[in-house]
Amino acid sequence: MTANTLLAWTPAAIVFDCDGTLMDSERHWEKAREVVLAHHGAAPDRDFARRTKGLHYSECGRMMAEFAGAPALAEQMTEQLLDNFRRLVADDPVTMPGAAELVRKASAFAPLAVASNCPRDVVETGLSRAGLLRYFKHVLVPEGEVRPKPAPDVYLEAARLCGAAPGDALAVEDSHCGFLSASRAGLRVLGVGPRKPVDEPPAVDLWVSTLADPDLVKWVDSRSS
Repeated sequence: MTANTLLAWTPAAIVFDCDGTLMDSERHWEKAREVVLAHHGAAPDRDFARRTKGLHYSECGRMMAEFAGAPALAEQMTEQLLDNFRRLVADDPVTMPGAAELVRKASAFAPLAVASNCPRDVVETGLSRAGLLRYFKHVLVPEGEVRPKPAPDVYLEAARLCGAAPGDALAVEDSHCGFLSASRAGLRVLGVGPRKPVDEPPAVDLWVSTLADPDLVKWVDSRSS
């Protein structure tokens, strides 16, 4: 499916990532990593931030512990990461540009779900404070046998609960980890962010710099009306 045909299509369900896609919280993860690593005498570089973006927090904690030269402290650093992230989100729950309007309008023509690697309480609290939680029929996070991204589980389960075949559903994502998850699940992928990745497959079906993109707004308006 090309970019043009994606915007001529009406998905049977739309599944949104949360951090960096709906909520402006990716910066909170970066800050939380910096705080924890500094406590352990280390400082993340730009490549470390890129490699950990979108990962499940437990995997991120493991990578932080290895980066700090203290692999035995992975569990402790994971808890410290979550504690700092929860505090930062509570202090500053802000949505990404265009996210609130897109969600509100899209809910008029398709069931919506969230598929996130974050803890459920973080996702639901942030979306609730932003006034968005009521638009989502389901919130999927890694729990029980549902594995975190980049495994396809959260997207497969979200599509199933929305009553849509994976190929009839659209994923909205901002990270390479998320692109892999949605692609492996068989969903079409709308990528969002200031810079389109050019050297990291899989390719997305359409890339926009923001959810307030005029063509995307025109598309959702044409369907919600």
